[in-house]
Amino acid sequence: MKIYTKTGDDGTTGLFYGGRVSKASALPAAYGAVDEAQAAIGLARATTTDTELDQLLTLLCRDLYVAMAELATLPENRRKLEPGVTLLTAEMVIAIEQAIDTTSERFEAPTEFTIPGQTEISARLDWARVVTRRAERECLDVCEAESKVLPYLNRLSDLLWTLARWQEGQSLLSRNS
Repeated sequence: MKIYTKTGDDGTTGLFYGGRVSKASALPAAYGAVDEAQAAIGLARATTTDTELDQLLTLLCRDLYVAMAELATLPENRRKLEPGVTLLTAEMVIAIEQAIDTTSERFEAPTEFTIPGQTEISARLDWARVVTRRAERECLDVCEAESKVLPYLNRLSDLLWTLARWQEGQSLLSRNS
C-alpha cells in the first residue's frame, strides 16, 4: 500500500466513517490543530528521561488520537463512534484532572506568572500547552454539545502547565542538592 492516494489532490479530505470536506473547512482545521498538539507533546516526550513522565505523555498522545477520530467524524456518523477508542469520555477528562492533582502535589505552585524556558523539558511542555490551547480554540465551532473534546483539551493544557512547573521544580531541586 502506498502512502499517497491522490484523492486529496482536489483540495478535499476524507473523514472517518465516510464523507469528504474541503481541506479548508473547520473539521480538518480542528483535528489538524489537535494533531499539532500531539506532535508538540511528542517533542516534549523525546526530551524526557523520566519514565513516569514518558508514560503519561504517551497516554496523552493516544488520547489525542481518540479526539482526532471524533473530530474527523460528521455529526450524522457520530453514533458509530466507540467510547474511549474513537470518542472521548468523561472518564478520560477525570483522568486528566487526577493527573493534575497528583502532579500539583509534587511542587510548590508559583505565585507569579511563569516565564517559559527554565529547562528544556519544561519549555517543550509549555510549547505543547500553547499549541493545545490553540487546538481548543479551533475546536470550538465543530464540537457537538455532548462532546468531551473541549473539556479534555482545556484540562490537558492545565496538565501540561502543571507538568512543566513540576519539571522545573525537579530541576531546581537537583541543582540545589
